[in-house]
Parts: sequence; C-alpha cells; structure tokens
Amino acid sequence: MRWITRPGWPGNLLAVLAGALTTLALAPYDIWPLALISLGMLYLGLRDLTPRQALGRGWCYGFGIFGAGTSWIYVSIHNFGGASVLLAGFLMLLFCAAVAWFFALPTWLWARWLRRNEAPLADALTFAALWMAQEAFRGWFLTGFPWMYSGYSQLDGPLAGLAPVGGVWLISFVLALSAALLCNLPGQRLRQRKAFMAAGVVLLVAPWAASVALKSHAWTRPAGAPLSIAAMQGNIEQEMKWDPEQVNAQLALYRDMTFTARRTDLVIWPETAVPILLDQATGYLAMMGKFAAERNSALITGVPIRQESNGERRFYNGITVTGEGEGTYLKQKLVPFGEYVPLQDLLRGLISFFDLPMSDFARGASDQTLLRAKGYSIATFICYEVVYPEFAAGQSARSDLLLTISNDTWFGTSIGPLQHLQMAQMRALEAGRWMIRATNNGVTALIDPHGQITEQIPQFKQGIMYGEVTPMEGLTPYLRWRSWPMLFVCLALFGWALLASRMAKTV
Repeated sequence: MRWITRPGWPGNLLAVLAGALTTLALAPYDIWPLALISLGMLYLGLRDLTPRQALGRGWCYGFGIFGAGTSWIYVSIHNFGGASVLLAGFLMLLFCAAVAWFFALPTWLWARWLRRNEAPLADALTFAALWMAQEAFRGWFLTGFPWMYSGYSQLDGPLAGLAPVGGVWLISFVLALSAALLCNLPGQRLRQRKAFMAAGVVLLVAPWAASVALKSHAWTRPAGAPLSIAAMQGNIEQEMKWDPEQVNAQLALYRDMTFTARRTDLVIWPETAVPILLDQATGYLAMMGKFAAERNSALITGVPIRQESNGERRFYNGITVTGEGEGTYLKQKLVPFGEYVPLQDLLRGLISFFDLPMSDFARGASDQTLLRAKGYSIATFICYEVVYPEFAAGQSARSDLLLTISNDTWFGTSIGPLQHLQMAQMRALEAGRWMIRATNNGVTALIDPHGQITEQIPQFKQGIMYGEVTPMEGLTPYLRWRSWPMLFVCLALFGWALLASRMAKTV
C-alpha cells in the first residue's frame, strides 16, 4: 500500500500495472471488478503526490492502459503496414507515450487544484467528475481516440442499466466514484466514519441499485413488424482486398452469396465489400439492385465513392442502398493513417504504412440524410464511427435501426476486433435499438436493444448470418439529453472543489 501512495518508481510501476488491468476488465476477458481495482489503485496513488509527481503517475497509468489495451496497433503497423518488428514496436511505443498524456494532464490538475483529502465525500465526487471529463475530452480532442473507456466493462455487469440513462460515460463516472469511496472508507476515524457512512453508503449503493432495477426496463418500443436480415461475411484476406486482380473474384463472391441466400427484407454487405468506386460499379450494383427488388429486399453495401465539388475530386468511404431502399452515406469519422494521413506531405513515402490503400479519404458532411430501407430510417456507422458515443447518439436519435459495417482484418487475431464489437453492443444499449453489424472477417452479429448478441458468425469464417430485427421508436434518456446533464454535474463539482480549496487557503 505504501508503494502505491508514495512517489518514486515502485509507485509508477504499479500505476502501469493498474492501467493494464483495465484491459482485462474489457472484452474479450470481461473481468469487470478489475475496472474498480484499477481506478482504486490510481486514486490511492495520487493521494499524497505533488502536482509534478502526479503528472508522472498519471502518464504511467495511461501508458499501461494503452500499452496493454491497444496492442492491436502493432499488428496493423507490422503485418499490414510493412514495418519491421523494431520499427513497428517503436511506433507502437511512441503512440502509447503520446496518448498517455490524456491521463497525465488530468492527474496534474487533480493534485494542483481539485484534491481534497480532508473531505472524503467531496474528494470522491470530484475524482469521478475528473475521470469522466478526461474520457469525454479524449473522445473529442484532435478528432478523438475514444477507446478503452472503463464503462465498457459493465456491458454484462451490474451497471449496464445506466447506459440508456447517461451512456457509457455515466457508467465510468459511477465506477470512479465507487472506487474512490471504497478507498476512503477504511481510512476514516471512527467519528468521521459514522458521518461518512451515512452519506457514503447512499452514494455507493444507490447507483448500483438503480442500475439493477433499470436493467430490464424497455425505454423504446417497436415501430413495426420484425424485418428478416441476411448479413454476408466474405472473410477476404487483407492482402487480397485491394489487389486489382482479385476485384472480380470479390464481386462474384458477394453476388453468389446473395443469389443463394434465403429471401430476406434486408441484405447487408460489409465495409468496402465492393472494392471499386461507386461510379465504376453502377452496372454491377444495378444488377444486384434489380435482383433485390424482385425479392422485395433492400441491399446495403459498403463502397468507396468519388465526388467532384468546385472542380476538386474527393474520395469517401461510403455506404449505398439499392433495391427497396435509397440513400448514400459518406463516413464522417476517419481513422488516422488508415483513411487519412496527418501531416501527409511529411509522412507519405517514409514507410509503406503511410501509403496504405484507400488512405486518402475525405470527411463526409455532418448533415447527411439517414439511409432508408423497407420504409425505415437506418443510422449507419462505418467501422471506427461506432466507438464515438456522442456522434452515435446524434445519429441514433433519428433512426429506427442501427447498422455498422466494418473490416477488422487489419487487426488479425488481436483483441482489437472484440473490443470493437463490445463498443457496438454499448451503442445499441444506449440507444435502445437493434444493431446490425456486418464485417469482412468477423464478428458479424445481431445485437438487441439490451446490448446482447442474438446471432453471430465467428471470426475468420465465411458465411451468411440470418436473423430478425425490430424497428424501434422512442428515445432513451441518453438519446434525449445526451451527455449534457453529466457535463453540468462535472462542472458544478469542479467549481465546488475550486471554491472550497480557495476558502481553505484563506482560513
């Protein structure tokens, strides 16, 4: 315990370990109590540090989280980016060292302005507010990297019932609050402990009890009869994906899978299932659309799209609908280096990782109309977009169904695709809507409004997933209010802590 609270390398090493524990709390391990332990270790580790020491401690914690939890980045850089083992390892460490600052700066703020060791209840509340604030900031700054949120650990845990109320960030807030309260309780003197227990037990127990009570509550209702779906998983290797000699084989694969599939209302192909530009595939898609219309079906597929505006040609990662549906969607949240290259004038050409196929996409407009299929509105998320809670909530609130298409082949057999699936499940739970997830190599899945998988195709298998989804109407509290209530609470707690700190200095 003394190693955790004292400055120096033993405490910093334990902070790295504490951060790494978060990985085991998330998919595919799902040992959710480790999220509490991880947060508790961080909270204790900051108790007696100076602001400068807290900066280093927070950085170590962040390095542990991303070093263990985003190791799949190494797979992308080495296996598919053409970098050597040493270079891929170096770039991976450089990435982890950079994003660890998302934790270093908040812990510095904590030690400098917000920490109140003499007021354990207020201290716990402010710590929880700071934790949620850093997750929200991390999902926004420089387009955001909203990965490894502690709230995802509760998808199958006791706090899942809070997701439709305040999203994954409310769950993260409650986890941080609970961890801090549990850490503070043993250290109080007897007289203080009685007062602490009265309010502390309420703050500790009430959110968990409320979540359990709300877990089976139906926030939304059916908007129509169930729709039958068939989602295709082609399992095409990444090395073949953009090979011009393999284009016809890929088009034939999805054509033949669709021709032999059962008759369904919706047919879903994954991200860039059509590996040529939309204007080059008009004949092929017209043929598939005619076939779908004859079966009273809508076919939805991922396809790259070329558009010209003001004499400038731009490329987009997109989705289009044919058959009994209409609309085109252009991806808004792009993956750095995978779909666009920051500072490309400097980086392109250095190594092949900076010249990956289809890494020059433009960003779609924010006011796009939702896709329509079989008379219903569908909120669509291409790959990385589904990990943004606020972005997904804005799209979902206008929809009857949710759809995400992806190609996670870039991450091989790592834990990345399974973390990605877990985040898609959380979006369905937050929105109270069915989610269809179609991927190139898994996991293709149907997710119900409670975030549970009802049908799936395992990874690295070619196949067709059949099932039913029900269009839903109505808004969960999170879709209605988004994160604004929680952000207001956090700001109020920060103001309270700053005012109390200033008053204490003047006494």
